[in-house]
Amino acid sequence: MDTVRVAGASLIGAGAELVGVEARFDGRDKDGVEVVLTGLPDSVLKEARSRLECALSACGLRLPQGRLWLNLVPAARRKSGEILDLPMALAAAAATGHVEPRSLGGTLFLGELGIDGALHGVPGGLAAALAGREAGLRRVVAPLATAREAAALEGLSVPGARSLAGVLAHLSGTRALAVVAADSGPPARRTSGPSLDEVRGLDDAKWALAVAAAGGHGLLLVGPPGSGKSLLARRLPGLLPPPEGEERLEVTRVLSAAGHWPGGLARERPFRSPHHSTSCAGLVGGGPHASPGEATLAHGGVLFLDELPEFRRDALEALRQPLETGVVQLSRARSRIELPARFQLVAAMNPCPCGWHGHKRVACACSPTSVSRYKAKISGPLFDRIELCIEVQAPDFDELLPQRAAARTEEVATRCGETLLVERIDRARTRSRARQGSVANARLSPGQLDAVATLPPAGRELLRKAAAARGLSARALQSLRRVARTLADLEDRTELEPADVAAALALRGTLA
Repeated sequence: MDTVRVAGASLIGAGAELVGVEARFDGRDKDGVEVVLTGLPDSVLKEARSRLECALSACGLRLPQGRLWLNLVPAARRKSGEILDLPMALAAAAATGHVEPRSLGGTLFLGELGIDGALHGVPGGLAAALAGREAGLRRVVAPLATAREAAALEGLSVPGARSLAGVLAHLSGTRALAVVAADSGPPARRTSGPSLDEVRGLDDAKWALAVAAAGGHGLLLVGPPGSGKSLLARRLPGLLPPPEGEERLEVTRVLSAAGHWPGGLARERPFRSPHHSTSCAGLVGGGPHASPGEATLAHGGVLFLDELPEFRRDALEALRQPLETGVVQLSRARSRIELPARFQLVAAMNPCPCGWHGHKRVACACSPTSVSRYKAKISGPLFDRIELCIEVQAPDFDELLPQRAAARTEEVATRCGETLLVERIDRARTRSRARQGSVANARLSPGQLDAVATLPPAGRELLRKAAAARGLSARALQSLRRVARTLADLEDRTELEPADVAAALALRGTLA
């Protein structure tokens, strides 16, 4: 009746924690087989008892008559998910004498069991492997799709398995599992989405999009219906450089733990576009199990909020913390969970409820009071955290329907063609990376700004007058300096000029 211990993992938030599966078998004075599962398992884990018996039987291993105890440690934390199927089956097999317990040491086991003994991939492979490596484990056995994630971590040996029978053969030494190679595929700029060259006209808005991509700045597009706001926003991912190094691992860990795992390392930045009816918990995370929200799923990528004023006020206000700190903190009675949420916010809105306020040809049907009430749905503190605010006017007829095909080619060759913009963005990102490391201009602290974005006297005076005229907050002033730093980078200049401050003020706009 010795106790057997096997290392597994359980997903929590956007990460994972190690779970020890303890097993003990008692065959005395008991007819039939009884499996007792303790340690706060959820309904999926409670059902695993039946899967466990069927999977072991498919491998030719039958549980003897008696009582099998399975305990999940730590007992006070709720465990969830099918990721614990494999360690529970191996603990049961070892407790009943089918597996040598010593062969299970130093290894993290992950995987869902089918009733035929097949192993199915599970989310959270990278997050679980990180938790295992921090605890000193040096080997992870998992289904192939999950193993491809875990193999990305240095210092781990990751054999991939297709079935429980293969794992049992590997542990007994009769047939070794092949070690999965680390994902060596290079990251790529997003090419599956639409191209910026498909957007006719709107050169000023395209340039604002390039500034946002070069510095990681938030962007708000304001304009009438059909002016191209959503069209522009959905093309931002194509301008952003692909994630690399630690950022690529972080994006993969978050997506995988949330059930959106790519079966390897993420190669593109995420782009999330939730509907405006999304709840506060759906946007920033929460609920009974502290599930990640859209802000976390957009970590390392873009969060696009179309029809911004139509979102619930509490949901929008909840975005203020992640926009400032890059994390969402969820407090529960027994725990406090921190979810990563360092995303780039892009939003779009109409200028009024009917959408035509300020339009050149269509009259607005809204009263001044309703227009003010509509814009007031975006609070000052939230607007302060969005560095760029651009008015988008619909392109003219001749821009939408050029007379000659050659006119389209000439437009692509302008400064707002995607290829040329991408080249400038990459040069600006390279310049900022050489100067300040991996910190984007939008994330520069006040101290870093003083070091890398010194304003000339004329620029300081211009900013002083703008602050007095517009009533700019301290946060808004710092944001303007960050945008000015990005504009100088796009022009391949080391020092800021007054023109950079003027351009930053023009790009900021106002909701008034």
